[in-house]
Amino acid sequence: MSIAQNPLSVEVTLPRDDVALVTVEGHLDLDTATEFQAHLANQLHHGRRHFLLDLSAVPFMDSSGMNIILRVYQEARNLPGSVHVINPTPAVRRVLDLTGVSLTVPVSDKVDEALALIDRPEPSPQGGDV
Repeated sequence: MSIAQNPLSVEVTLPRDDVALVTVEGHLDLDTATEFQAHLANQLHHGRRHFLLDLSAVPFMDSSGMNIILRVYQEARNLPGSVHVINPTPAVRRVLDLTGVSLTVPVSDKVDEALALIDRPEPSPQGGDV
């Protein structure tokens, strides 16, 4: 008998060399967060700078999953890179919204939308015409 009541499935595909599409299925919680983190760390190790986290098959996420998303967001920003949440379920979207994570980490409905955000040039730090 498995210890985990809700096993996690993580599949990684590479839409581009520097982009990892991480498709997560199952509960993202204290019991499964370490596995999720290991997949993200492996992609960072292999030079991925942009992470698309497809959470469309995650019915539940607690603070453990949220903390890992924020941690990889910080690491990716230092590269520089980015993290995007793709099509979260309503329950996960509510957690992201209530905690303010969705204000920091962009949320897109589709992978193509997130890829377009990655390709968009960063705004100038001056913020105005010089």
